[in-house]
Amino acid sequence: MKRVGVFICHCGTNIAQAVDCEKVAQNAQAFPGVAFSTDYKYMCAEPGQDLIKKAISEHRLDRVVVASCSPRMHEPTFRKCLERAGLNPYLLEMANIREHCAWVHPDDKERATLKATELVRMAVAKVIQNEPLDRSTIPITKRALVIGGGIAGIQAALDIANAGHLVDIVEKEPSIGGRMAQIDKTFPTLDCSACILTPKMVEVANHPNVRLITYSEVEKVEGYVGNFEVTIRQKARSVDLSACTGCGLCTEKCPTKVPSEFEMEMMNRKAIYTPFPQAIPNKPVIDRENCRYFKTGKCGVCQKLCPAQAVDFTQEDQLVTERYGAIVVATGFDLFDDSVYGEYGYGRYKDVITGLHFERLVNASGPTMGKIKRPSDGQEPKNVVFIKCVGSRDEAKGKAYCSKTCCMYTAKHATLVREKIKDSNVYVFYMDVRTPGKGYEEFYTRTTDQYGAKYLRGRVSKIYEKGGKLIVRGEDTLLGRQIEIEADMVVLATAMVAKENAAELAQMIGFSYDQDNFYTEAHPKLAPVETHTAGVFLAGACQGPKDIPDSVAQASAAAVKVCGLLSKERMETEPTISIVNEAICAGCGMCVTVCPYKAIELKFIQERVDGKVINRRVASVNSGLCQGCGACTVACRSAALNLKHFTNEQILAEVDALCL
Repeated sequence: MKRVGVFICHCGTNIAQAVDCEKVAQNAQAFPGVAFSTDYKYMCAEPGQDLIKKAISEHRLDRVVVASCSPRMHEPTFRKCLERAGLNPYLLEMANIREHCAWVHPDDKERATLKATELVRMAVAKVIQNEPLDRSTIPITKRALVIGGGIAGIQAALDIANAGHLVDIVEKEPSIGGRMAQIDKTFPTLDCSACILTPKMVEVANHPNVRLITYSEVEKVEGYVGNFEVTIRQKARSVDLSACTGCGLCTEKCPTKVPSEFEMEMMNRKAIYTPFPQAIPNKPVIDRENCRYFKTGKCGVCQKLCPAQAVDFTQEDQLVTERYGAIVVATGFDLFDDSVYGEYGYGRYKDVITGLHFERLVNASGPTMGKIKRPSDGQEPKNVVFIKCVGSRDEAKGKAYCSKTCCMYTAKHATLVREKIKDSNVYVFYMDVRTPGKGYEEFYTRTTDQYGAKYLRGRVSKIYEKGGKLIVRGEDTLLGRQIEIEADMVVLATAMVAKENAAELAQMIGFSYDQDNFYTEAHPKLAPVETHTAGVFLAGACQGPKDIPDSVAQASAAAVKVCGLLSKERMETEPTISIVNEAICAGCGMCVTVCPYKAIELKFIQERVDGKVINRRVASVNSGLCQGCGACTVACRSAALNLKHFTNEQILAEVDALCL
């Protein structure tokens, strides 16, 4: 006969103000199998855990039910408590009477108490069916992979490498640096972005524990935490990096010019090029789509003139497979397509630009050598209009979320205009001003008070050209009137959006993403850098819009998690995984299709039937990959799959307890 102990937590007043905890404990005493029942104000606190351990000893309990908050919050706490008391941690069951009861029924104590009693009754019925489970261990490969070479990826890689672990950075562009390399100044201090980023780039490139794999993309990810097998496509640069000296002669003599992506197509680059002056590696790559040799078979000037004979037109993409213990995803963000707002004329009017275009205009190495000039005629603009929330906070045309950085970078841009063009006028159309950061509010206030930027609360309805000017028509809701401004240049504060291939990468690795294709963390408060796939961590704006300090902080947090994982020779795995009853498995493969973690595959087993040996196909679960989600168990037509700790028998016991 099982002996169950029931412990009801008041959670201060979180539960007790809506649920009569003492009555629930009294009711539980009468449930079948319950040998002891009590309540306490803070069951998760040390005195509460001591109470549980003492009761286990004195009342010879072999099962425990704790009725408190969400299992996600404190199930590990109470499992450790059971272990210290000498019980298997999986002989614990939690009833969530806070989120599922007290918080949703705050005004009806009688019914909330009744519901809490029934939740405890179900937990008792299940815990009687629980079986002891043991964790297994798996070896760990002592190397980490960082996907993305922006500031978040660089910071994560440096922190991991400085802890003594090997790390590879895979970057799809020819150089590391990401979006931060395109930025001129950083808010709120207006210090040089390159002055912060470039030393980091040099440090990570020269670190003995770091390997840069640029101009490459992740092609396939298999395996599980501690043992990921990653196939990387190293695209053909057509330049031998080991031979190239970076002299630049090939770029100088190349006859082909195309718009530069790094410079937002405001100036040209060559077909063989280095993306920007501080690029790392500072060696060129050939753009095969625009190279005259690859298009026509003629030219080859770069190869003929290269003194190191580093240009190699015969190079081909290479697929390499490496094994990693952990993965940090730091793929960054893209910018919203502003042409959706046809009324703003982006793409039609040359002088309607985005914030990133503006960054290149004010950058000393940009197309205008740091001078603010109109793209249409190169003249200095006197009236500049900034429009915020272009693509953000707009469910009709854009994204519902706030991009978080736009208010601050618009304030920065407005300040830079007034600093560089003393007699200029700056107008900012806004919905709200959000300054959630250290020194941010003071920076915004300085933009208006010291630099004289005029903030106009309202939406812009239309922009059109007239007499060489851009007429910006909108409203000032504070004054309640329509206004028109003659502008020389309009700058759109463009929303941050997820990378174009974000969903594909998430599906390849096997973790979740939200409706906007930003990657989803395991828990917004308790596991903000982890994913639901063990061993995969998030850093930077791939998870959602972030500024540089937040991206760096999250990257360091992800690095700490990786170091904690790689510091072990072996790691424990959760035993709450799916198991297959091969005797009744039909081998249909439905479970393989529905498994979001790629943890199930089909295998052949040999059986003897009527004296003959036959091969039969059955499902097989990879214990390292399985996350215990249970999707396969509900999809299995032959009921051959079951989930440890949440078996069909255990779930039905809860249902019976509630219904009988």
